Amino acid sequence: MTTTNMAVRFLVVVLAVISTANAVKYKQGEKVVLYVNKVGPYFNPHETYHYYQLPVCRPKKIEHKSLTLGEVLDGDRMAVSLYEINFKQDADKKELCKVTFKENDLQLLRDAIEDLYYFEFVIDEIPVRGFIGHLEEGGFLPHNHKIFLWAHLSFHIEYNGDQIIFANVSTKEQAPVGLDSVSAPFEVSFTYSVKWTKTSTPFEERGKRVRDTSFFPKYLEIHWLSIINSMVLVFLLIGFVVIILTRVLKSDFARYNVDDDEAEALDSDENGWKIIHTDVFRFPPHKNLFCAILGVGSQFLALATGIMVMAVLGMFNVHRHGAINSAGIVLYAFTSCIAGYVATNTYRKLGGENWVWNINLTSCLFAMPFFLIWAVINSVAWGYGTTQALPWTTVVLLMCLWMFVGYPLTVIGGIFGKNWAHGFDAPCRTKNIAREIPSVPWYRSAFAHCVVGGFLPFSAISVEMYYIFATLWGREQYALYGILFIVYGILIGVTACISVALTYFQLSAEDYRWWWRSIFSAGSTYRTRDFIGRISLEVIPVIQIVNQNNV
Repeated sequence: MTTTNMAVRFLVVVLAVISTANAVKYKQGEKVVLYVNKVGPYFNPHETYHYYQLPVCRPKKIEHKSLTLGEVLDGDRMAVSLYEINFKQDADKKELCKVTFKENDLQLLRDAIEDLYYFEFVIDEIPVRGFIGHLEEGGFLPHNHKIFLWAHLSFHIEYNGDQIIFANVSTKEQAPVGLDSVSAPFEVSFTYSVKWTKTSTPFEERGKRVRDTSFFPKYLEIHWLSIINSMVLVFLLIGFVVIILTRVLKSDFARYNVDDDEAEALDSDENGWKIIHTDVFRFPPHKNLFCAILGVGSQFLALATGIMVMAVLGMFNVHRHGAINSAGIVLYAFTSCIAGYVATNTYRKLGGENWVWNINLTSCLFAMPFFLIWAVINSVAWGYGTTQALPWTTVVLLMCLWMFVGYPLTVIGGIFGKNWAHGFDAPCRTKNIAREIPSVPWYRSAFAHCVVGGFLPFSAISVEMYYIFATLWGREQYALYGILFIVYGILIGVTACISVALTYFQLSAEDYRWWWRSIFSAGSTYRTRDFIGRISLEVIPVIQIVNQNNV
């Protein structure tokens, strides 16, 4: 057996152990804990509240479950419920408790039902969802508007041997309680039923069972036509760049490393990009910020690649939605050394002296603006009492992770980058006096390059972009990681090719200021993507929370 085959088999065994590490086995009659989690409007996944904020059955002392960092970031707030569920023991119309509603409690329930609030419970890490009540509207004159509360829940649990495979809840086995014409005080008896069913589905496949049966509408599918179009675009761009490099540039590389007198003689016969070969490696302005951007970009490239590889290897449990968020935060902290190394190494090569300030700028370039934006959003969520607001303990944990892991690793990477930096060895000599840059038409301007450089890569990922944001900030559980990895490779290929092509066009216009342009032209894809993503997935939900609470 070869070493490669042994490594592959070892990796498969490790992944199998990871996937079954959280398997819980029950004995006959053993208590199965049901955790209540959160409630919120069906059409706004970002507005979620703790389940016990509603006037429902609750214990005298609320006991919360210890959650992972990813679950907290995902808005989970699990607490032990009053439901008594025993393994493989059915229950029929068992009373949970009786609640006497006051007037404000009735109004709160009516508002929640009118906003189509759903609840989420968790049984053995399986989410169980259903609606709080039922809204019935119809007719013209007179208008029919009735509000009903589901006071009875029927749990259907499937098991295989001593393990739970799937769980679901239904609310229509008993007539609901009308809340229209009642007045306070109003007493309601909450009941529940439990039915156990044997299944042949193995525990290793219960993740697929959960994904196939979703409470929310499913939109995740493989768009083969879009992927094929993107791959064709990549091949065309790569072919275009290869033709330029092999047939246009190759014959001219040897003409530039000549003496100054000979270079001046060549200038009179050359035009286009060839005439600026003595200015093309002139260092860019604001090189401290330029190198910091390169460092942070390298860090995020490593971060995205790491998450993609982990996802393809099956290291994200389908039952723990927040696993991707946790992995992203931890990888961001540990990849800070890459940002420090790349930024400081490049800064020293470009002749920079204040490398300490470069390290601090690199460390804060993304963290500080992100913290300010998050602070505003988290304050709004905290003011309205949603579970999307992080508790102060989690905030302190994230700050400590950045202060004691991320920042020190950035400093260590910067020190290594400074010590290992060598002089900038340009293939062409640079003159002391810069050449005058001629005016260019509008279609060769920086704005036009940014539009073109942002549109082509954006078109290659536009179909999968919704799924990416839905996975990170929504309630979708993305499972097509192989397809996403292909699209990620397409994005990198298109971005690299379009950046090279646009840089060539800029140099052909005798404009040697390509350093910053190369970042902004291809980087406009990410600015467009982040702008759309933040508007649709952070700002709009906050506005919806404010509007609904004001109404």
